[in-house]
Amino acid sequence: MRVIGRLLALFGIGVAVSAAIGAIAAQRAKQEFVPLDDPEANEIRLAAIFGPLSFRSTAASFRGGTIDCRFGGGVIDLRDAAPDPAGARLDVKAVFGGAQILVPEGWRVTTRVLGIGGAGDSRPRTERGEDAPRLTIEGTAIFGGFGIASEMPEEATRGLEEAVAKAAAKAAARREAVARREPPSAEMPEMPGEVAAV
Repeated sequence: MRVIGRLLALFGIGVAVSAAIGAIAAQRAKQEFVPLDDPEANEIRLAAIFGPLSFRSTAASFRGGTIDCRFGGGVIDLRDAAPDPAGARLDVKAVFGGAQILVPEGWRVTTRVLGIGGAGDSRPRTERGEDAPRLTIEGTAIFGGFGIASEMPEEATRGLEEAVAKAAAKAAARREAVARREPPSAEMPEMPGEVAAV
């Protein structure tokens, strides 16, 4: 029994150390990340790193892009996007985070997300024709994942919009304080990062 207890303790320490290293790596990635978040862009590059993400695409020929969720998450709404005739591909990564990907009901979605987590399509199982628009989602998920749906409850949308607005206001206050070289006020606690895409 003592051996099992020691193994469990070692495992717990390993998870804690991995999470700490992941948080440090996520913070560094956030500082270096350059989003491509124009709603009309046919290719996107989005991140939710230590914060919320809300994005709605209106692309005329959506081809895909990348989504990186590390210790954060949100919603990527593709319902107003017109897919490229050849299909679209999203490369995703989730580490202690994830996102809801909203697509039109008629899109065929194929997922290949590996790791401790994954991607799941919660839309009703219906036959979608061979000529239906295609979206392929590939990537990795470690203690996180991605959900595919065609609708989102209004409460969840409202809550996300409030979180994004609050995070954006805090980020703006921090940038302003840095520009004036003042420490953030007590009302604006230091946060590990800013909103990458709104």
